[in-house]
Amino acid sequence: MDKNGEVDPRQYSRIVVDGLEQAPSRAMLRAVGFTDEDFSKPQIGIASSGSMVTPCNMHLDGLADIAAAGANAAGGKSIIFNTITVSDGISMGTAGMRYSLVSREVIADSIEAVVAAEGFDGLVTIGGCDKNMPGCVMAMARLDRPSIFVYGGTIQPGPKNRDIVSVFEAVGGVAAGTVSDAELLEVESTAIPGPGSCAGMYTANTMASAIEALGLSLANSSAQEAVSNAKKIDCEQAGQTVMTLVQRGIKPSDILSKEAFENAITVTIALGGSTNAVLHLLAMAHDAQIELTLDDFTRVGARVPVLADLRPSGRYLMSELIRIGGIQPLMKILLDAGLLHGDCLTVTGRTLAENLTAVDPYPEGQDIVRSLDNPIKADSHIAVLYGNLAPQGAVAKISGQEGTRFSGHARVFHSEEHALHAILDGAVVAGDVIVIRYEGPKGGPGMREMLSPTAAIIGRGLGDKVALITDGRFSGGSHGFVVGHLTPEAAVGGPLAIVEDGDQITIDSQAKTIDLQISDEEMDLRLRKWQPPAPKATRGLLAKYARLVSSASKGAVTDLDLREVP
Repeated sequence: MDKNGEVDPRQYSRIVVDGLEQAPSRAMLRAVGFTDEDFSKPQIGIASSGSMVTPCNMHLDGLADIAAAGANAAGGKSIIFNTITVSDGISMGTAGMRYSLVSREVIADSIEAVVAAEGFDGLVTIGGCDKNMPGCVMAMARLDRPSIFVYGGTIQPGPKNRDIVSVFEAVGGVAAGTVSDAELLEVESTAIPGPGSCAGMYTANTMASAIEALGLSLANSSAQEAVSNAKKIDCEQAGQTVMTLVQRGIKPSDILSKEAFENAITVTIALGGSTNAVLHLLAMAHDAQIELTLDDFTRVGARVPVLADLRPSGRYLMSELIRIGGIQPLMKILLDAGLLHGDCLTVTGRTLAENLTAVDPYPEGQDIVRSLDNPIKADSHIAVLYGNLAPQGAVAKISGQEGTRFSGHARVFHSEEHALHAILDGAVVAGDVIVIRYEGPKGGPGMREMLSPTAAIIGRGLGDKVALITDGRFSGGSHGFVVGHLTPEAAVGGPLAIVEDGDQITIDSQAKTIDLQISDEEMDLRLRKWQPPAPKATRGLLAKYARLVSSASKGAVTDLDLREVP
C-alpha cells in the first residue's frame, strides 16, 4: 500500500529502477532486454526449477516461458531465473540422497535471495520434483509478495501402468527369485517414458495437491499431465493471475491461515498421500508464521477418511485420476460434507467455496475415488505415534492392508545400506522389526528416504510380515508397516539409539503408540551409557545443515528465530 492506502503494483521494483541514482540498474536491465516502457511495469519473477537432472524437471523451462508470456500479456515485465533440483529417484539408496531434503532449504533460500535482491513485485514459482514444491512455498511465504505456484505435472505411465516404484520393487523381486534379470531390464527400460513427476500419489503429487488445497495454485494445477495442453494453459493463466494479485495487493499472508493448512491436511488424507506432507506442511507453516503441530494431523485425521484408491497402497495412478476430473470434485465432496473451510481465500481472488461452485461430480461408475459412506479407511492413514521410542512423535503410514498392530524383535542397522543388503540377502525374516537409525536430519545428515529397503521388502513378499522404523523418512512410494520421523533422533540421544538386536518392539496405530518393551530402569541405564557417533559430515553444506536443522517434529527447518537469541 502507498501512503494513501492504495495498492502500489510497483512497490518493490520502483526502488530498483526509478530515479536518477538508479541509472546503473536500468543500464544493466537494458542489456537483458528491458525497454523504456518496461521500467514502468510491475516486475514478475518466474522461478523455474527446470534442469536435465531429472525427468520431473526436464520440461519446466518451457513452462516458465509460457508463464512469463502470460505475465507480459497482462501488463507485467517477467524475468525468468532458475533454482536447483535434486532427484530422489536417482540418488535413492546412495549417500547422495542425504542432499534431497537439504535441497528444499537451498531452493527456498535461493528464491528468497533473488526476489528480494532484484525487487520483483510478484512471483510465479514452478516446481516438479517433490522438494521443489515446499521449497517454493516456503520462499513465497517468507517474501510475502503476490505469488502463485505452478506444478510441473505428473508423468505419463509406462507400459502396464509401470512407474519408478515398479523398478524398485522389481529389484526386490530379483532378490526373491520371482523376477528375472531380463524382466528387470524390461521394467527399467520402460517405466519412465518422459517428462513429469512420479506417477502415483507419492510425494510430488501429494504436495501439489496440498498446495492447491492451500489456495496457492489455480484449480487442478495439481492434476494435469506434464505433457498436455492443460498444463500449458495452467502456466499462461498463472502468469496472468499473478498480475491480478499484484494489482489487488493479495499476498500469501492473506491466503495462508491455520484453516488453509487444515484444508491441505484434509485433502492429503483423502488422497492417501505421502507422510512427507507432514514434514513439508510443518516447514511451510513455520515460514508462514502459522502455528501447526504434529497433533493437528491427528486432530484433523480423526474425522477425515481416505477416499482415493491411489498408489502406492491402492490401484490407480495420478493420470487416471486426471481423466475423471482431478482433485476438484474430491474437494467439492469434502466441502459439502463440512470437512473443508470454504471461506479461505485463494490465488483466484475468490474463496475456496466460490472456486468449487461449478465443479462437476465424478462420472458415474468410476471407482478411483469412493463415496464418504464407503471409504477405503474411515480415518487418516497418517498416524502420529508417541511412546518411549518416540517421546516427541513419529509418523506412520498405515493403510490398514498391512494391519494396525505389529510386535516383533528388533534387527538393528546403523544405515540404510546395511539394512538393504540384509533384506536382499534374506537375512531379514518374518516377525522382524527393522530398525534403521542415525538417518535423521542431523544424523544422516539429511534424513534420507527409505524407498530402497521398503520396496525390497515388498519385492521379497514381506510387506505384511515385517515392520520398519527409522529416524529417517519414507518416499511417497513406500508402503507396508513403516514408521519414520522418530524423534528425538538417534544422533542426539533419542531412545532409538539404544535399541539392541532382539529387543521386543510394539507398534499400535490405533492406540497411536510405539514402544520398546524394556523397563524404565534399563532404558535409563542404556541412555546413560550411550555415546554419540562421530559426525558423518564435518564441512560443506551437509555439515552446515546438521548444525542448524531442527527436529523432524518441527519440520526439519534450518532458519533461526532471532527473536529468541539474546
